[in-house]
Amino acid sequence: MSKTEQNIPVHDVAVIGGGPSGLTAAILLAQAGLSTLIVTPPVNVTDGRTTALWHDSINMMEKAGIWENLKPKTSEISRLRMIDDTGRLIRAPEVTFESAEIDLEAFGYNILNKDLNAALDEKARETENLIIVHDLADQYDLTESHIQVTTEAGETYRAKLAVAADGRNSKLRDKAEIKIDRWSYSQVAVVLNLSHDRPHNHVSTEFHKKTGPCALVPLTGRNSSIVCVETPEGALRLGEMGDEQLAAELERRVHSIYGKLKVTTKRQMFPLAGMMAKTFAANRVMLIGETAHVFPPIGAQGLNLSLRDVASLLEVVSLAESRGEDIGGATAMTAYDKKRQPDIVTRTNAVHALNRSLLSELLPVQLARSAGLQFASKVSPFRKLLMKEGVSPRLSGMIPVPFR
Repeated sequence: MSKTEQNIPVHDVAVIGGGPSGLTAAILLAQAGLSTLIVTPPVNVTDGRTTALWHDSINMMEKAGIWENLKPKTSEISRLRMIDDTGRLIRAPEVTFESAEIDLEAFGYNILNKDLNAALDEKARETENLIIVHDLADQYDLTESHIQVTTEAGETYRAKLAVAADGRNSKLRDKAEIKIDRWSYSQVAVVLNLSHDRPHNHVSTEFHKKTGPCALVPLTGRNSSIVCVETPEGALRLGEMGDEQLAAELERRVHSIYGKLKVTTKRQMFPLAGMMAKTFAANRVMLIGETAHVFPPIGAQGLNLSLRDVASLLEVVSLAESRGEDIGGATAMTAYDKKRQPDIVTRTNAVHALNRSLLSELLPVQLARSAGLQFASKVSPFRKLLMKEGVSPRLSGMIPVPFR
């Protein structure tokens, strides 16, 4: 080891990637007293997409100290409405879930990604024990005692533990030799925001179409975000429409429930795909967010699952630190992987199954889906269980991991 290398300090944690999950992890780790650095390009504060934060995620924003400033920029979601609009012979009944049934003011709150990112970025800048490096990580060296990160600018940093939050094509995950499963769907999500004549009354409405879900989620005022899942050809047709024609087409698809619609943002399109790591920690690297799991935008599960990754990460690392153990050692790696496996695998499989059930023309599949929603509509204990697990999962840790 050269004299220059000997002078490089070893931080407790290096977070690679500055999306919402990476920023949240860095803030909470630093607040827990761990010397933390985050390597990320400048945070994206122009993203016009939205995120629905469920109950447990709100608790994390409160813990990070940003919820008080975020809440005025959000719209609460107090009712969830699901409508079978497939036009098939066998259709599921309409189901509406109300947060008051489980003694919550709201299931969650919808917010523009740019507002969420800006609040997290501001909090990160003022957090003690947190060093922000605005650059891209370029190279990694893993040793028995630490991981070394070299940025594109040539700066070198070391840490006992690295948190991979650098997305579905993570270089850090590859360096840690963590394998993944990938799959794709013949679907494209068309995403934009709208204004409308009638109030949404804090109801999130999801129309189930033959091509996938079409969801209207409340924003502040008389505004909503919409995610329409289409075939590639259908998405292309929507993309070629002018704003007025597109607004009229979307109004038709949601049966004019909010009256006349007006497009207020650029439309964005995302081919749907799935990905899941075979293990969620190895070689001093723990995976969070889309580095660990990717699935279709159904039920607003993506970021909420990612923030549960962060909660587990914080719990495992804090426990190891309190015991005087190596926070990047094999014991901590095993503990984190074991903690995340049930939640990630069951949630990913559930979203995959629901999406496939919408696309299937098989009568047994349609019957099963219809019966399940009928049961959810009529049986109160089951309804409440579904709602509680949707916003604040507790059972996944007690459910055996299904076949992967």
